[in-house]
Amino acid sequence: MNHAPLEWLRTFILDYGYWAVALALLSESAGIPVPGEITLLLASFLAYSEHRLHLASIIVVATCATTLGGDLGYVLGYYGGRPVLDRYQSLFRIPPAALKRGEEMLARYGAATIFFARFVFGMRTFAGPLAGVLRMRWRAFALFNFLGAAVWVTFIASTGFLFGHHWRSLVRVMQRLNVAALMIAVAVVLFLWLKNRRQKPADG
Repeated sequence: MNHAPLEWLRTFILDYGYWAVALALLSESAGIPVPGEITLLLASFLAYSEHRLHLASIIVVATCATTLGGDLGYVLGYYGGRPVLDRYQSLFRIPPAALKRGEEMLARYGAATIFFARFVFGMRTFAGPLAGVLRMRWRAFALFNFLGAAVWVTFIASTGFLFGHHWRSLVRVMQRLNVAALMIAVAVVLFLWLKNRRQKPADG
């Protein structure tokens, strides 16, 4: 890992504190591919090692910023439509296959996709704009956007804090942890969906 960008990010967080965390996560969730996950991990590590930040405050700030970023991404996609998404894809060089996979997941699983998209590297960046373009119902999006943000932020921040003294190794294995967390999230969503589906005939 190149330590120069990492040291710059560390200095940025120490200088601007919670504002740095909020800016990074809001930008990532709104559709700008910045290292939100690394920023959150590093901020949590600094809360552990230097006591300049507090874990609970990081979780609150990051959850609010991530939720707001997702909402902004949705609004951008909703009112900008497909042309905005095409320009966005070209500007940030997003593979067409990634967008296609996102569309297929939204079509198959609906708003629940927004929840577990948080745990998929890359997809959490364009999930909001894509949901807006596809005209997902706002209430459903807002609910799963908030739930996904709260669970993902708490998971990442707590992991960074608890394993702060081994944080460089932690960054290298976060992709595997994301996959494990995604599997858990999918299992929870499927359980709730099946439970709701079984209750409907009974209610009828």
